[in-house]
Amino acid sequence: MRARKKPWAQRELGLNEVLIENAETLRGNWHSYFNNDNGIHLEIGCGKGRFIVSSAAENPDVNYVAIEREKMVIVSGLRTARTLELKNIGFVLGDAKTLPSLFDKNEISRIYINFCDPWTRKKKWAKRRLTHPDFLDIYKNLLPAGGSVFMKTDNAELFNYSVLRFAENGFRLENVTRNLHENGVFGLMTEYEEKFHAGGTPICRLEAYI
Repeated sequence: MRARKKPWAQRELGLNEVLIENAETLRGNWHSYFNNDNGIHLEIGCGKGRFIVSSAAENPDVNYVAIEREKMVIVSGLRTARTLELKNIGFVLGDAKTLPSLFDKNEISRIYINFCDPWTRKKKWAKRRLTHPDFLDIYKNLLPAGGSVFMKTDNAELFNYSVLRFAENGFRLENVTRNLHENGVFGLMTEYEEKFHAGGTPICRLEAYI
């Protein structure tokens, strides 16, 4: 996700306390950042942060970490988290490839993958998908027994691929659906999800457990 430059963005990036610089120094010790021993949930590719910020606001006894590559995108979530004075959230500029340098084994209890790039135009791009086996191996190392990956997407091709990859790589699948909101809105929506749902696009969702 890319966004236009915002005149207030640099100030927000420079002063916001929930933007974590040198996050790799917290590897194995994230509870020192949050000052508690609550479980940690991670969203990969948080976009403007609507989902992760809303989750943190609704669940003060869970710690949340959001990772995003684009500065001009993540800054919206930073500002909202600051405005709400949330203490159970942290934002990191980076991507999924850096996760092993940011988190130790079993340090994350749940991972969210919401509307990631499907990388479907070329077959060779499959390795870039966040549900490719290379990434699933990373997640398995970060999650303890019983840990989970929750995924949502509007892309049926990516979803079918992901269902197979999770199963082949030792995850137990639950609550697999190809039309999440068929009987009414279910759970918190991301910005993309609200747009797709309003346009009539079915939302696919799964839960994958270690």
